[in-house]
Amino acid sequence: MKLNGSQIIMEILMEHGVDTVFGYPGGAALNVYNSLYDYSASINHILTAHEQGAAHAADGYARASGKTGVVFATSGPGATNLVTGIATAFMDSIPMVAITCNVADSLIGRDAFQEISITGVTLPITKHNYFVNKVEDLAEALRNAFRIANEGRKGPVLVDITKDITGANVLCEFIQQEPLPINPFPTISLPKLAEIIDVINLAKKPVVYFGGGVVASRARAEFAQFIQLIDAPATYSMMAAGVLDYCDPKNLGLIGMHGSMAANRAIDEADLVLAMGTRFSDRVALNTSRFAQNAAIIQIDIDEGEINKNVEINYDLVADIKEALTAMLPLLKQQNHSEWIEKVATFKKEVNVELEGATLRPKDLIHATCDLTDKDTVYVTDVGQHQMWAAQYIKHKKAENFLTSGGLGTMGFGYGAAIGAQYACPDKRVIHFTGDGSFHMNLNEACTAVSYNLPIITIIFDNKVLGMVYQWQTLFFQKHYSQTILERKTDYVQLAKGFGAVGFEVSTLEEFEEAYKKALKIDGPVWIACRIHRDERVLPMIPNGGTLKDMIID
Repeated sequence: MKLNGSQIIMEILMEHGVDTVFGYPGGAALNVYNSLYDYSASINHILTAHEQGAAHAADGYARASGKTGVVFATSGPGATNLVTGIATAFMDSIPMVAITCNVADSLIGRDAFQEISITGVTLPITKHNYFVNKVEDLAEALRNAFRIANEGRKGPVLVDITKDITGANVLCEFIQQEPLPINPFPTISLPKLAEIIDVINLAKKPVVYFGGGVVASRARAEFAQFIQLIDAPATYSMMAAGVLDYCDPKNLGLIGMHGSMAANRAIDEADLVLAMGTRFSDRVALNTSRFAQNAAIIQIDIDEGEINKNVEINYDLVADIKEALTAMLPLLKQQNHSEWIEKVATFKKEVNVELEGATLRPKDLIHATCDLTDKDTVYVTDVGQHQMWAAQYIKHKKAENFLTSGGLGTMGFGYGAAIGAQYACPDKRVIHFTGDGSFHMNLNEACTAVSYNLPIITIIFDNKVLGMVYQWQTLFFQKHYSQTILERKTDYVQLAKGFGAVGFEVSTLEEFEEAYKKALKIDGPVWIACRIHRDERVLPMIPNGGTLKDMIID
């Protein structure tokens, strides 16, 4: 059948099972949105307040559902407004397809109104991108975009399309087909696998350190079997919070800068560290020359470029984590490291978070939220102190139920991502944790949550400072509070009302619990502004370049 470019876009989306897209229209995208009108029975479009919010929503949708997030934007500023959202997805390996519309091909390179080379802009932050100015190339580019986004280490792909080929009069023969097959994962090296099995079986003090690759491969069940079989304690990067149950006795908690004493000390004393689906980021291996200095290190990751990139390792295996675990499980012997696990248990040490004069402590607030909400709740965070408190204290039950910007650390990520997560999981409660600094960046997406009547509860850690930077200035910059004390007079209750949402303001745990119980019964978005003391700190903390001996716990 003969179709124009706009119709081809819709057909390709339907081929790939896409029923929800996020975006914002504009002049160069008029043809696409006109076609979307005709396909509205099959494709639901969510109009956000800003393209950045749309990109974060597509990202949150992908994280929560395991599907590919899709976002539309027009040319020029519409396309460039996607950049932070695309970079966020790229750093955290989230499958996304961004479809942007450029000016007509005859105007490319002429500095036309709202013209920008978005493929040039996004080249470093996409797995691949396409500039399409011939209608006969469009279907292939879009099909490949979905394939590439989901192949190997996942990530975003951008397709930029000139306006003329989306017009009604430029037709092309279109034949429906199945999505392109995903190329198989790297073939597992059997000699390397056998060597790794031998090392694991001989270890006396093993520790498993795992990251977002375990989540991306949807390998939670296999990973749980693996941990029990090798009888090892485990620690994780922030991207893997929830893979192990919060109450699992083998769960040592976060590793690294704001990781637990037990996790960091276990790594320090281990004779084997098995790193799975993780890259030894600078927030984990703060001093690379001293990281796990007494241990042999095994690294298993789907991306060969991550092997030996940050920390020198002894054994490696390039493989998808789910496939690697499936291959390893039948070959491993049941281990018994009870003596080591008992010793690691003695490493656990409570940090002093009892700030004198505080009436609402972050740990208590987060635990109360978890206790009052069912285990299938999806938690979304922005970036800052509240993010780290959430990673530390949420009573995690499921890996795909904790969504946060790990690699890029994007303040303003949360509200858009929460909207995407709510569409991915319409039957689940979505809780958005944010700080007053992060929340002010993209609170305009409240209008999106209200317009679509999304029951997202936003919990604002309102301490009147840019908390994490303020904490660093307190500890390392002689309390020189340069531009971190916020003088904003925002009335969250009135502002929520102005948007059409419901707002509460609380300053004690009792007030919070009362407000939260009311929020759970409200059919629509709710904000709860929680007055947090500005001197609350995220602890433990290891300064940049530090080691376990430099850990601050009080």
